Amino acid sequence: MDDLDNRLISALRKNARKPLSELAAELGSSRTTVRTRIERLVAQGDIVDFTVRLREDVAKAPVRGLMMLGIEGRGTTRIIHKLLGFSTVREVHSTNGKWDLIVEINASSLEAFDKVLSDVRRIDGVQTSETNLLLTTRSMRAKV
Repeated sequence: MDDLDNRLISALRKNARKPLSELAAELGSSRTTVRTRIERLVAQGDIVDFTVRLREDVAKAPVRGLMMLGIEGRGTTRIIHKLLGFSTVREVHSTNGKWDLIVEINASSLEAFDKVLSDVRRIDGVQTSETNLLLTTRSMRAKV
């Protein structure tokens, strides 16, 4: 990737729906060049997908947090499958260091969030946990 690719990706992170003509003007390039670059970045796998985040998604789950889990023994795969069965679990990440898994949780209220934490802690093999609420999210896609 060269400088133009990097600037293009940065612009797409801020607004992936920006028209090609506006992207071209912002980058000082032609519309055809921008379209070709995007197609190449997608074909090469550098751009994996384009996503949409709806207001409805955030409104349904205003309480969000990260739960770090320490797993006892070799039950990680079984625990991941159990976690992915919770409707409030958005994603499960394996990691290194002190924690074995990081679980992204979205809930409709603090009470619902607390219930999920309790349910997760009761899963056989979950040895320790630490949870942090997410207060504000800033994204590379959002204008600062």
